[in-house]
Amino acid sequence: MNVRTLHPSLRVRIGVGFVNRLVDSMITSFMAVHLALAWGVAAAGLLLIVVVALGVAGMLFGGHVADLHGRRRTLLAAEAGAAVTFGVMALADSPVLSSALLVYLAYVANKFAASVALPANDAMIVDLTSPETRKGVYTINFWATNLALAIGALVGAALYSRFAVVLAVAAGATLAVLATTYFLIAESKPDSEVPRERPQGVRALVREFGDGYRLVLRDRLFLRLMVAGTLTLAVEFQLVNHIAVRLATDFPTQQLLSFAPAVDGVGMIGLLRAENTILVVALALFSTVLFRGVSDRAGLYLGTALFVGGYAVMAVSASGWVLMAAGLVFTVGELMSVPVRQAMLANLVPDHSRTRYMAVYNLNIRVAQGLAAGCVTLGAVVPAWGMAALYVALGAVIVWQYRSVLAGRPVAEQVGVPS
Repeated sequence: MNVRTLHPSLRVRIGVGFVNRLVDSMITSFMAVHLALAWGVAAAGLLLIVVVALGVAGMLFGGHVADLHGRRRTLLAAEAGAAVTFGVMALADSPVLSSALLVYLAYVANKFAASVALPANDAMIVDLTSPETRKGVYTINFWATNLALAIGALVGAALYSRFAVVLAVAAGATLAVLATTYFLIAESKPDSEVPRERPQGVRALVREFGDGYRLVLRDRLFLRLMVAGTLTLAVEFQLVNHIAVRLATDFPTQQLLSFAPAVDGVGMIGLLRAENTILVVALALFSTVLFRGVSDRAGLYLGTALFVGGYAVMAVSASGWVLMAAGLVFTVGELMSVPVRQAMLANLVPDHSRTRYMAVYNLNIRVAQGLAAGCVTLGAVVPAWGMAALYVALGAVIVWQYRSVLAGRPVAEQVGVPS
C-alpha cells in the first residue's frame, strides 16, 4: 500500500499515534518502579489498580462523547488534558516541588485523558478507510505501534535516572500532538441521518450513556470477535507472565553462540521480546508481499495456529534455539492474523456507534491482563505440557469464534476482500 494515497488526516493520525505510543512507552514501563520506590511495593500495586479502573472509565466516557460530539473535539480535549498533566508531573518530580503524591494524582488524570482519546483515535481510522484499504492501513499502524513501543522503552530506560526530564519531554511531545490535531486533522464523524434531541438533566444523560452501551453489548457477532481478541491477547501476555516466570526459574543457563556470553532465563526473556519487536518492524511493511498467496480467511486461521503453536512450544522447551524458532513462528502468525482481525472489527461496527464499540473492544486488554496473571498461579500447579495444551485449547476457541463471526456475515463485509 502506498502511504501517499491515504487520506491526509489519516496519515497525520498514524504519525500522531506513533508519538503518543512512544511517550506512553517511555512513561508507563517505569511508573510501577517509580511508585514502588516512593510508596512501597504493596501500595504501588493498589495505586496502579486505581489507574487501570479510571482508564476503563475514561475509555467508556470517550467512546460515548466522541459518538455524540465528534472525534476531533474529543481528541483535542483529551490531548490538552494529557499535555497539562504531563507538565504537572514533570514539575512535581523536579526539585522545585518533589511531591510523589502530586506525581501520582497527575498520572491518574493523565491516563484518564489518554483513555478518553483512544476510542476516538480508533474510530477515526475506520472513518477514513474503506473495506478494501483497511487491512493495509492496520498493517502500517501495527508496524508503527511496535516501533514506537520499542523506541519508547529504550529511551525511557536510558533516561530513567532523570525522570523529570522524561516527563518534560512527554509534555512537549503531547503539546506538539495537540497542535497537530488542531491544525491538520479534520472531523471525520459520519453525519447522523436521524436528528437527535439533547437530553436534559443528569438522569437523562446517564440513561443515554447506558442505552448506547447496552446496544453494543447486544451485538453477538461483535462479542464473539471481542472474545477472540481477548483470548489472543491473553496468550500474547504469557511471554511477560507465566512463560517469563518459567524461564526465570527453570531455564538452564546456556551458550547460544560461541562468541557471546551465556544466557540465563531472564536474558532469554529479553532475547525473545527483542526478536519479536525486530521481526515485526522488519517484516510488517512487507507482509502483503510475503503472504500474497494467502487468503484473508486462511491467514486468520493459519496465523492463529502459528501464533498459539509458538507459545505452546515456549511453554515447554528448555532449548534457547528452539525458543528462538518458536518466537519466529508466533511472530509470523501475528503478522498474518492481526491486520485481518482489526479489519474485521472495523467492518463490523456500525457508523453511528463506532467509538462506543471501540471503547468496549479496548477493554479486552484489561481482561486479558487478568487472565494472563491468573495463568502465573495456574502454572505453579499445572505441568508445562498442561499449560501448552491450554494455549492450544485457547487457539481452538479463538478460531471457533472467528468462524462464527464469518458465518454471521459475508466474508467480504468482515475482511474487506474476497477469500
